[in-house]
Amino acid sequence: MNFVLDCSVTMTWLFEHEANKETDELLERLGGSEKAVVAQHWALEIANVLLNAERSKKKTVADTTHFLTLLGKLAIKSDVHTEYHATTITLALGRRHKLSSYDAAYLELAMRLGLPLATLDKDLRKAAEAEGIVVLPTRIAK
Repeated sequence: MNFVLDCSVTMTWLFEHEANKETDELLERLGGSEKAVVAQHWALEIANVLLNAERSKKKTVADTTHFLTLLGKLAIKSDVHTEYHATTITLALGRRHKLSSYDAAYLELAMRLGLPLATLDKDLRKAAEAEGIVVLPTRIAK
């Protein structure tokens, strides 16, 4: 089954200490026939984390290049309608669930497409569950 992917899950594939069996399984699913859909700002979130990791010396430019090559091989598609919903549904979801606009965009996308939402963000998971959206992984470490 396809799913909406956020930055928090994506970055576990770079930072091994944040990965677990469930996040690794999501990565494996994208190597098969499944696809992930991301909000338009996902690439900027990824780039920001990578820049911060390089600046703090947690990752090198070579690590970043390797990771981006990996992501480029995965079935990840950027949603072209995120912007259209930003000042309407996304804004309302952010207000209702006290989410950032970035997180609310992932929620709006999952709701609109009727797909599970892959996130490790506890507030976003709680909001998704309140909206009847399946969250992946099904459980996360406390």
